[in-house]
Amino acid sequence: MLDLFFPVPSSYLQSNNEQLVTGRYNEDVILPCQFTSGDEVVIHWKNQNHDVHSYYGGMDRLKSQYLRYANRTSLFHGEIHNGNASLTIRRLSLLDEGIYSCYVGTKLGRTLQRVVLKVGAFHSPLMKYEQMNMESFLECSIQSVYPHPHITWKMDNTDVSEESNSKITGIPGPFHIKSMLNITGSNSSFECTIENSLLSQTWRGKWTFSGSHWMNQSESILLWCTVSSNFSLQNQNFNVTWSRIQNGIYSVLDWHLDSSQYTATNDSGFSWNKALRDHSDFPITLKHLHASDSGEYLCNISSTEYTLLTVHRLIVGLAVVVWAPGYTIKRDRPLKSVKPEASFIPEKEEKITTGHKKAYQLTGIIVRDRASETVIMGAGLGPLQDLFNQYIENKLNFRLK
Repeated sequence: MLDLFFPVPSSYLQSNNEQLVTGRYNEDVILPCQFTSGDEVVIHWKNQNHDVHSYYGGMDRLKSQYLRYANRTSLFHGEIHNGNASLTIRRLSLLDEGIYSCYVGTKLGRTLQRVVLKVGAFHSPLMKYEQMNMESFLECSIQSVYPHPHITWKMDNTDVSEESNSKITGIPGPFHIKSMLNITGSNSSFECTIENSLLSQTWRGKWTFSGSHWMNQSESILLWCTVSSNFSLQNQNFNVTWSRIQNGIYSVLDWHLDSSQYTATNDSGFSWNKALRDHSDFPITLKHLHASDSGEYLCNISSTEYTLLTVHRLIVGLAVVVWAPGYTIKRDRPLKSVKPEASFIPEKEEKITTGHKKAYQLTGIIVRDRASETVIMGAGLGPLQDLFNQYIENKLNFRLK
């Protein structure tokens, strides 16, 4: 006679210790349940007072199944006779978390086991480099995460998490978390770490400034993008993207998808160095440089475990339209090193008597602070005038006239 009833007095049950199972949000999970095989098998899976899945008479019995589990549960029918009553739950949600009981009855006896299910999420972490209102920011975010992760920021291996600004949406979960750090004027390296302790999963993003490059027009330059020694792309699918940033606008130049070995180029003036490219170096060559090529160049290497951002600043044949002790003035060509002296005066032919007027005719402005290697640049005077005046007031105590 089939034993269809559940629960039953504990004195009739063989009870094993509960097991902990961790599943991933929106993926499938198996809740284990083993028993001594016998005839006339009856299986009842429950989550507290909700019927999750029942089996007896050689078939599933789902009439009383809780609606949330409809079309999402299944047993291994071919393994039941071997003592396997494990349950598969598909497309996990956070509501599926809880304590599950597996009751199995046969002619030989009855078994009751408990499984504690935890559900975690960790999907689409990334780091972005943004320019807004003449300031530079790093954004470290994750699209879907649960439970709340641990996020840390480091500048040159020094913790600066307290300086970041975080925003959390998606409460009660999964969460969408965005953390931002202002890096305006910094040449340091920055690293962001997102850690999910439940899933034992950690993601890292790193931003590196590779310096300023002063070039003449018609020249070529090789920009390097190298994976740090403490990062590894081996056995990972990843993609590499090179972009140019001008006045806060990003233009994708090249991209490479490692999983398909596909490479695309959007500009004939830029090319991959295939002979140099491997799993640690992804350089790009810029040919026949023009003043309009000036800007920042961003290399983005992304995988499921890392985002590595490398920034190069390129200045091609632009003009400096101000002068001061410790600064150099050259028009229509890059800045050259000049020993800073308080008495330094530009040569007569280089004096700018109508600097404001001339500035509108030039392709840009560059002011280089030799002490800090700070560079201010941009296409045209108009968008840069406020920042330029602010920089002059705060740092140099003189104005463009």
